[in-house]
Amino acid sequence: MQDVLIIGSGPAGYAAALYTSRAFLKTLIIDGNQPGGQLTITTHVENYPGFPEGIMGPKLMEQMRKQVERFEAKSIAGSVTKADFSKHPFTVWVGETTHQAKSVILCVGASAKKLGIPTEERLWGKGVSACATCDGFFFRGKEIVVVGGGDTAMEEALFLTTYASKVTLVHRRGEFRASPIMLERAKKNPKIALLTNKTPTEILGDSSVTGVRLTDSVTGQVSTFPTQGVFVAIGYTPNTEFLKGIVDMDDKGYIKIHEHRTSSDPHTRTNIDGVFAAGDCTDPRYRQAVVAAGMGVMAALDVRSWLEEHV
Repeated sequence: MQDVLIIGSGPAGYAAALYTSRAFLKTLIIDGNQPGGQLTITTHVENYPGFPEGIMGPKLMEQMRKQVERFEAKSIAGSVTKADFSKHPFTVWVGETTHQAKSVILCVGASAKKLGIPTEERLWGKGVSACATCDGFFFRGKEIVVVGGGDTAMEEALFLTTYASKVTLVHRRGEFRASPIMLERAKKNPKIALLTNKTPTEILGDSSVTGVRLTDSVTGQVSTFPTQGVFVAIGYTPNTEFLKGIVDMDDKGYIKIHEHRTSSDPHTRTNIDGVFAAGDCTDPRYRQAVVAAGMGVMAALDVRSWLEEHV
């Protein structure tokens, strides 16, 4: 029996575990399908506080894991396949093995949707990214491509003009689905060019991106577009499939945080008493490691207060 069961091992999960374990709460982390979260597939991280020279993403997560292990938080490999939060204690299944806990913190994160084309995985973090805020700094003075047609793509493109010399928005349809105001902002920006009816079919380059192969969705003509970076902005998918019908989520699968009526109410609670959530699985807006870590701390403090009152 655990005091706290943390599902997910990214910055939110590790930060939560650090605070619960230091409060002498018996804590178990279930790593999830990507132990360490999205930072483990990120190269150089320069925007996480405390590392003036930056740090490699996998190294940062390794240090977080060692820190929580120092305070005797335990972790196991695997993903939760089923959960029962209908009664106390809460029960989750990892394969055929069950784990029970008095409280749960959901830190399952969200995964960037990818194009699924050749060389995308190989060049991920080497010129291919899904986070302008994280990686835009590395593209100072370069010409880059943003793939997508919605508001997210517009926001990414506009942000990237701070660094890049030119940003080309590539969309597979003839019209963008972004809101009129966002599309207008992109059109008015002299650094942004719009390329419609083009579908990326291959990202070119060996150790870094040199171009992208595009297929015209109307004529079928294939062309090569030179670029030094590709930002994929076609959305994120919260890793919440196993929670459908169990906790309240919005129409995109993000876990809803229930409104707090007073300042003393938990700020990370779900609709289920004793189940809390933090990080990218609740946050379609910021998607930053430091924000997720902060939310993890909030959830840990909320859990500690809840346990004191209810258990």
